[in-house]
Amino acid sequence: MDQTDNRNFRTTGSVKDSFTHSCLGRLVILGGILLVVLFLAHISVPDQQTMTEEIEDDIRQCIIDHDSIPGDWIDDAVGNVSRAFTSADSTLDEQTWAAFNKYNRLEYYKRAFYSSIHVHNNMNPQGHRVGIGIFGLVIPTVNYSDLLLHVEPMHKGYDRGLIQQTTVPDTYMGESPHIKEYHYKGEEYN
Repeated sequence: MDQTDNRNFRTTGSVKDSFTHSCLGRLVILGGILLVVLFLAHISVPDQQTMTEEIEDDIRQCIIDHDSIPGDWIDDAVGNVSRAFTSADSTLDEQTWAAFNKYNRLEYYKRAFYSSIHVHNNMNPQGHRVGIGIFGLVIPTVNYSDLLLHVEPMHKGYDRGLIQQTTVPDTYMGESPHIKEYHYKGEEYN
């Protein structure tokens, strides 16, 4: 009995249709799309000058935003989204920007498919990422708490103590009727 004459075993599509509907064909197509995306990411990595200019502008905006009231992580996240599309105005004073340049250092790192820029200072000697560049875009991740804008001495000399005492003095603070002394009375509890 010849099974090729049976209608159940005949193929109606072409080789291309069979390839695109098979698991291997779909994996090959997905791999090809992934290679094209990685190639586009590789050729569109922002260079050092572009990243530095954009991140310095974003840092200026961050300093201006936090000049009077410190924000939380939500303020930083929303600010980073808006900073990606705006530029700083000229209200940042030169002393603050000079202090930033004195105590902080920006370093550019280029990878195969993206680049990043890190800020190095005494609080973060290993560096903290403040921007990512991918597909020609610079995405800021600036956090105000990672920037060092002023340095104060902890003590005036080695023979003297700290300027600001961190321990609470053991002085009498008065009486409070709500606070009662605790005395251990053995096994029974009162």
